Amino acid sequence: MRRQTGFTITELLVVSAIVAILLSIGIPQYRYVTNSYRMSSEVNNLLGDLMYARGEAIKEGNGVTVCASSDGATCSGLPSWQNGWLVFSNAGNAANPPAGTILRVQAKFTGTTPDTFVAGSGVSAITYNREGFATAAGFAPTLFTLRDPSNNAQWTRCLYVTAQGSYSTETPATTFTPIACT
Repeated sequence: MRRQTGFTITELLVVSAIVAILLSIGIPQYRYVTNSYRMSSEVNNLLGDLMYARGEAIKEGNGVTVCASSDGATCSGLPSWQNGWLVFSNAGNAANPPAGTILRVQAKFTGTTPDTFVAGSGVSAITYNREGFATAAGFAPTLFTLRDPSNNAQWTRCLYVTAQGSYSTETPATTFTPIACT
């Protein structure tokens, strides 16, 4: 009597069907998770650098500025933060970082179609004074809005910044600040 080993064609087709069903359920969820994590990471990078700048301003006893930058060396003056930003020591309240004062550089967002990260009210820089307050002329609470290329609300993230140095991140579904994350 011969003993056969292996799979029958029926067993192979059943397993293939099960794998196809699981993949059709799992791949969209995987996309959601990766996009959600990427968006959270990008907004948290700015949050971390703002907190760092505030802490350095208090520690140094001098102003520290975070500004949008497209070249990693000068401030762009534009409210588009997806091109990167700088953190620099700014004792003289300069518009651009003096030589040797750059503390951190955030590179441009990558991807074939990068996310957009825009500050409301045209804010292109935030300077913290030695007491940790945002000192831009009449600095009003600002909402930074991060959107993916598809402009899908479920991946939109917002960062709310006040002149007193408090921050909060939110999504359109969890808006609780005076300026709605949309």
